Amino acid sequence: MQLSFLRPICAHPGPWTSVYLDASRDTHDAHPALDLRWRALQERLAEQRTDPRDVAALDAVVRGHEPMAGDYGLAAFATDGEVVLTEYLSAPPRKDIAAYGPVAHTMPLVAQRREQVPWVRVLASRTGADVDAVSAGGVPRHAHVKGGNQFPLRRVQQGGWNHSHYQRDAITSWRRNAGDAASATAALAERVGAEVIVVAGDTRARQLLAAQLPEFWQDRMVQTDAGFPAAGADQSALDDVTVQAIAEIAAAHTDVAMDRFGMQRDVGAGLDAVVTALQRGQVDTMLIVDDPSSIEELWIGPEPTDIAIGPDELRAISVDEPQRVRADAALVRALVGTDAGVTVLGPEQAPDLTDGVGAVLRYVDASTPADRDG
Repeated sequence: MQLSFLRPICAHPGPWTSVYLDASRDTHDAHPALDLRWRALQERLAEQRTDPRDVAALDAVVRGHEPMAGDYGLAAFATDGEVVLTEYLSAPPRKDIAAYGPVAHTMPLVAQRREQVPWVRVLASRTGADVDAVSAGGVPRHAHVKGGNQFPLRRVQQGGWNHSHYQRDAITSWRRNAGDAASATAALAERVGAEVIVVAGDTRARQLLAAQLPEFWQDRMVQTDAGFPAAGADQSALDDVTVQAIAEIAAAHTDVAMDRFGMQRDVGAGLDAVVTALQRGQVDTMLIVDDPSSIEELWIGPEPTDIAIGPDELRAISVDEPQRVRADAALVRALVGTDAGVTVLGPEQAPDLTDGVGAVLRYVDASTPADRDG
């Protein structure tokens, strides 16, 4: 996962106020429930002596955000009385969080996005298409495409008057409508940075649309008979195909990162090694086991690469006032500052990963620390 969406946070020194809450509004008592949850977080922030300007700015976001359908969450980060980043979560957070400190508490957001592959799904018909998409941040988008050729759309029965003419015109209309739908699909896929396009619907319309997608997107396309827009069509079958396509891509990302890490053998394993690599700008992709209960801490300075196991190491490079923060927050900050990525793992995926963290390195030289006994 690339972390460019967190760059606005790294551009500010903090301190930061970070909140995560269940913002679902699908029940009759949703508004009072949201209000109670937010008030509880405000109380926690007050106990941490949070900047009141941050709390006021976050209050405006929580109470005034555009609600989504279904269950979802909201993450927001404020400093100097300004909300710098707001992210919708495709599901409520594991628990509501209110944190105030030198760096933003971004790890829960990163962990929740770990398997969120941006995707597009198009349900094609001979008159156009319905296109749905979800970005890496879990934000849904929808477009209804009505093709510019609505007549003729039906091929006449053999022997009808001017039979060949109407046959050709109908096929031409289908093809042009499919072209309009393909253009809209490609535009939406580009907008959300899709990694897969699932194409379903009327068989002929689906084939025509798929053929007119740009080559780049054809290589990222999955066609399916599920979801044919006929009476009684089972939408769950199309949902299953979509989920499967997304899961396969997410799993492939993880497999690639794990394979690259394994090929390094004796470098990049463990917290000490990862911190050293981040100081040197060596990290290409960090692997980290998601552990919300972790109490590990690191020391930081004003720059993203000012990160260390202890404060003396930072004082040695002229950091006057090192600050102790959550280790995962410091690691994510350093990754963003060095344009590195991250792969978040479940405990079962990397049971032997030292300290629950490792790094795929951009380069290895003679001064790169190595575990010669590993």
